[in-house]
Amino acid sequence: MLRGVIVECPSCEARNRLPASRVKDRAKCAACKAAILPVRHPVALSSDADFDELVQSSPLPVLVDFWADWCGPCRMVAPELEKLAQSREGKLVVAKVDTEALPNVAARFGIRSIPTMVLFEGGREAKRIAGAMPANAIASQLSV
Repeated sequence: MLRGVIVECPSCEARNRLPASRVKDRAKCAACKAAILPVRHPVALSSDADFDELVQSSPLPVLVDFWADWCGPCRMVAPELEKLAQSREGKLVVAKVDTEALPNVAARFGIRSIPTMVLFEGGREAKRIAGAMPANAIASQLSV
């Protein structure tokens, strides 16, 4: 059963569950009716199933940031990924995987250092980079 991804409303902060296959569409918040799609902020993935659904079903490329709360460079790159998500709205989905909360996902992709950013296209890994860097360097290295 597909669960969808949780998209937080930028207006009222309500959490809305949407099918990953609709991330390219336009959608409104169920609570306040403000626009919540296309996704313009990184999406936190909370389960292996949410990760699999987003990567497999998204009609857009998905950039996954593998990070952990205790990681200083991860905290440094977070605002850069926010900038990237906003500048690529409707063209790219930025997602975050906490390697402490989802160790199975991190292990599946051989994540050995963080932050590591993996670009998925059509459900498959296309490119990967590691380390904290500005949004323009991330975009340039991943060609997004």
